[in-house]
Formats: sequence, structure tokens, C-alpha cells
Amino acid sequence: MQTDLAGRGALITGSVGGLGLAIAISLARCGCRVMLHGIASEGEAAPALERVREAGAEVFYCRADLSGGYQAATALAETAQAQLGTVDILVNNAVTRHFAPLEEMPPQSWEKALSVNVSAPFYLVQTLLPGMRARGWGRVVNMVSVYGQRGVSNRSDYVTSKAALLGLTRAIAAETAGTGVTSNAVCPGSVSTPGTEERVAALMAGGLSREEAVRSFLVGKQPSGRFVEAEGVAAAVLFLCSEGARDITSSVLPVDGGWLGI
Repeated sequence: MQTDLAGRGALITGSVGGLGLAIAISLARCGCRVMLHGIASEGEAAPALERVREAGAEVFYCRADLSGGYQAATALAETAQAQLGTVDILVNNAVTRHFAPLEEMPPQSWEKALSVNVSAPFYLVQTLLPGMRARGWGRVVNMVSVYGQRGVSNRSDYVTSKAALLGLTRAIAAETAGTGVTSNAVCPGSVSTPGTEERVAALMAGGLSREEAVRSFLVGKQPSGRFVEAEGVAAAVLFLCSEGARDITSSVLPVDGGWLGI
């Protein structure tokens, strides 16, 4: 897909690894200046910065704990604007979650999920939207996950906050219609991560081949029977940031191997 985003500034939260980094690299290859974000130290984030730099981008890093509420989120937004010049693309990817039955969910885990997964995206958009409006161009992409549209046990903080993020996506779209700013959500299915790989390894230890273990792990999830590739999710985000998607707003794009549709 040929997409020219030369001169655009992009802030991707939660981007020193995994999906966030894949998205950052994809945007870098299309000419964006990139701000990575995470809670890792500068040294820990250095390999991610180098990978984005190798993709041809001017790249910066801001360490910020988005559980810190309004001040943490607005400080990140202001730092990104200062370093990039403009923030034309905002990808809200940072996330936290805690696995526990609803009755046993620690209050601090619930509050942290709301802060990182919902409040931080709101405050980032609130801070960055005036600049997008003034320039007549902007892209907000919220990483919602299939669990924003599906209930599941032992993940009440994640399901609730992702559903709220989907609502925020639509509210932003309603308020920016016709301004050149779009707001969309991407719903990835199960992606290969260190956490999922540990669970696959445990299944393999029981005598299953890797293919059998992956299929077993994904039972009741994506019918494709394989993990979603991070690069495929990044391609979906890239499309939503392109000029070809200028009239796509308030949309929900699943990249889930058929999980939501079958």
C-alpha cells in the first residue's frame, strides 16, 4: 500500500514493543516523524528507537506513566508537540489489565485501567485536537480490541475500559465530522505476545505441536486458528491514516481472523 505521510507527526502510546512498535515502524516508513512512548527507561527503549530510525524516521521517546491522570497525559501531549512540531496522528495503544473475577478485582487495578485505557486517551485528544482542527487534518486511531465488543470472565477492567474507548472513538468522530479530522477504532484479535507465547509453551509442554497448541489456545476465539500478525494490524492503522480513508470516521475495523463476525 502506497501511503505518503511525509511531514506528519505521529504519537503512538505504548510503543516500545509489540503492536505499538509495529505501528510506529509502519508510519515511519511512510514519512512520519515519530514519538514513541512507554514506561521503559531510555536505555530499555533504545532498541525500539533504533528500529524506527532504521525505517527512515526522525524519532523521539517520552517516558510517561499514564496512570498519573490528567497531568501525565497532557505533559506527554505537550512534549510530543514540542519535539515533533505537530502531532497530526495519535494512536492510543497503551493499555493495562488485571486478571481476576469481578468480586476479587483490586480497586487499584480497576482505577488504573480506567486511567490508562480511557482517561489518558481522552486527555491526549483534548490537548491535541485544537491543533488538528486548526490545520484541517488529523487522525485519531484507538486500539480497542475485540473485547471492547465481547464480554469475557475475569477481565472486567479490560472489557469495560475498552468498551468505553469505543464510545469515546464515536464521540470524537461526531464532534470532528467535516473538519478533516477522523476518529476510528481498530479491534485486533489475539496477537502473538510474550504472554500468549508462555501459554502456548505450556500447552506444548503437554505434548502438543506448536500448531496444535496455538489452535487449542485460540478455541472460542478467532476462527482462523492462527495468531493475528502485528504487521497486519499496523497496515490497518496505516490505511486509516491515509488520504484514501479521509471519509472513514467512527468506524470499527476488526483485525481478528473472523472472531467478531462468525
